[in-house]
Amino acid sequence: MPSRLYPEDQKRVEEYLNSPLHQVERKPFRVWVLLAVILASVIGLGLLSRALASLVLG
Repeated sequence: MPSRLYPEDQKRVEEYLNSPLHQVERKPFRVWVLLAVILASVIGLGLLSRALASLVLG
């Protein structure tokens, strides 16, 4: 897809994005950690809702 910017504006954007400030090293994405966090959240909220229900309903 061609750029809709003027060439000099596109050059300034590329210089800005290629500056050292924007070259951040990131850790690789770990699917299993995300799945574990979601699973722990669902289980934790489920247990909390059961505890609250037992307190309210007696």
